[in-house]
Amino acid sequence: MSDCSSSGSDEDLDPESELLDELGGTLSKWTNYIHGWQDRWIALKGNILSYYRSADEKEYGCRGSVCLSKAVITPHEFDECRFDISVNDSIWYLRAEHPLLRQQWIDTIELHKAESGYGSESSLRRHGSLLSLTSAASGLSTTSASSFKKGYSLREKLAEMETFRDILCRQVDTLQRCFDNFADADSKDELRRDKVSDDEENFPTLRPDYLNNNNSSKEKLFPVDSLKSPVGIDFKGEAITFKATTAGILSTLSYCIDILVKREESWQRRLDKEIERRRRAEDAYKAALTELKKKPHYGGPDYEEGPNSLINEEEFFDAVEAALDKHDQIEVQSQAERSRASRQISLSPDTYSSIGTQKYSNKVEEMVHSHMTYSLQDVGGDANWQLVIEEGDMKVYRREVEENGIVLDPLKATHSVRGVTGHEVCHYFWDTAYRNDWETTIESFQVVETLSDKAVIIHQTHKRVWPASQRDVLYVSVIRKILSTNENDPDTWLVCNFSVDHDSYQSSARCIRAKINVAMICQTLISPPEGDKDITRDNILCKITYVANVNPGGWAPASVLRAVAKREYPKFLKRFTTYVQEKTSDEAILF
Repeated sequence: MSDCSSSGSDEDLDPESELLDELGGTLSKWTNYIHGWQDRWIALKGNILSYYRSADEKEYGCRGSVCLSKAVITPHEFDECRFDISVNDSIWYLRAEHPLLRQQWIDTIELHKAESGYGSESSLRRHGSLLSLTSAASGLSTTSASSFKKGYSLREKLAEMETFRDILCRQVDTLQRCFDNFADADSKDELRRDKVSDDEENFPTLRPDYLNNNNSSKEKLFPVDSLKSPVGIDFKGEAITFKATTAGILSTLSYCIDILVKREESWQRRLDKEIERRRRAEDAYKAALTELKKKPHYGGPDYEEGPNSLINEEEFFDAVEAALDKHDQIEVQSQAERSRASRQISLSPDTYSSIGTQKYSNKVEEMVHSHMTYSLQDVGGDANWQLVIEEGDMKVYRREVEENGIVLDPLKATHSVRGVTGHEVCHYFWDTAYRNDWETTIESFQVVETLSDKAVIIHQTHKRVWPASQRDVLYVSVIRKILSTNENDPDTWLVCNFSVDHDSYQSSARCIRAKINVAMICQTLISPPEGDKDITRDNILCKITYVANVNPGGWAPASVLRAVAKREYPKFLKRFTTYVQEKTSDEAILF
């Protein structure tokens, strides 16, 4: 330890200056499990122990410090060079170069711990002048001034107040003993004076010679020691120390008041926040109560879809949009579960048998011919078709048509999807095994009758979107490959869904039966690969034409139906094509 020992005799050693001067030396300090023991410069001043990276970096500030007033210094049981310093939950692990140096550090730290505060009456006298000067200059005691460092709590300040109380009690006891001694001495002096006076009156001739001396005085009558306090108290030092202690008490009380004021502000802010939170909760409760009172009326038949509904179009649309948003949220949550249990592609053989039931075969042929003739026509220049959505390669057109107040707007969408074939797109659109994977509006569906390996009759119930009535649809779904008559044109895959009647599934009062005529028409375009390379999905582009003619039935407002169609059809087309791309990304190409 470089500065822990000092030269000179005991007479030349000033204890006060020794404790006020900063002592320092190099010790190894445990940093962490990565860097282990590292040399650090340890500085000791007063009752503060600090450490720096090195002695040269002291001007940049210490890296940590502890107050020794409540520190516990523990020599290690097995390592003769190590000792630990703990203050509450903070522990410093230190090592000296050899056991003797460790002991020097421990002794010096213990000395500063005991003597730098107010540990005894001698220490009070020794630091009295310092305290009085500090108090006179700043109005604060040294202990109180150091306590204003960051991290000191009200509890520590109260502990400091207890220390001041003990000091003050000892000072008061010391002064009281001093006053008692002087009172005793004064009473004895009075008794002796009275006794001498009596002796002079009664025996004037027996007066000793030394009493006739011209230089006689009271000091000669009484020993000098009899006028001194037997304790030998330094009144000036005690007065200075008493003044410093009271100044410390006042400053500590001021600090405690400041803390309480700050905490009062913090508590007031918390109270204001709690009041605001409760006010919002009460407002929310009142709003919920109001809605609850309204709910029975909104749930009544007068506020649902119907010819005499009391709900206006704006409220109707808001309710439908909120219900659709809720359905979307549910679909996002369930999508992950379905993806974990995804099925592998299992396409049936390319067999195209005739429609098994003659009742529907003519209708199927009529619908297929109609879509191949009219649905593939370009509508870009037709003034009757309005472009309502354009997002990238996807364009959605609509033609406004109404019959008897019911919206029958035909809708047509064109889209291009890279990496999939028309056969794959139509297969996933037609095959009921994958219907629930991409269709989010269906509550339940059932294959009513299988007409052939490429045609089925399906009954489908859609989720209800309040306040609209629930709807179902009964339709034939057929998939067909249309060979091109021109060798330069690609073949066409088509899925056609159109409404039919079936004896087993008549309309019910619970649902409104909608009528549909929907077609998904796909063509595969192949860009030749470079050289002799095989065709990959990067060389494939699927052109999609989707047409929909829907008669929703019922009495839903026209503006609501058009707004919902504008919102939902593009979402459906993007969701479905993305699903097909994900399903086929790792599979062999199916043309």
